[in-house]
Amino acid sequence: MTTAAELVARAKAGISEITPWDVSGRLDRVLIVDVREPEEYSAGHLPGAINIPRGLLEFRVDSHPLLCERGCEVVLQCQSGGRSALATLTMQELGFKNVVNMAGGYRAWTTAGLPVETD
Repeated sequence: MTTAAELVARAKAGISEITPWDVSGRLDRVLIVDVREPEEYSAGHLPGAINIPRGLLEFRVDSHPLLCERGCEVVLQCQSGGRSALATLTMQELGFKNVVNMAGGYRAWTTAGLPVETD
């Protein structure tokens, strides 16, 4: 039997990660996809991030107007980096060439004192 932690570790072995500080310097050049649940996203999210919950990712990426280009730069993030690691691997499997996971997720972003938006 495989645990969730093992799945995340396997995903992280096959993806690239970027720090919150690196993301903050690229906000104007990347699309940030927050894969948390809508209530988590509404409570606070990275500036300009779009919300596509991980459970719906495979079904929504093709219909989202900002994700129609498989070569666009995409940063995925969740609360701590686990869900978004799995989502990053999924995006790669769906043919996205330029996707990375934000290490530490939203928690690392806010701990670093970086700006957030709320709905």
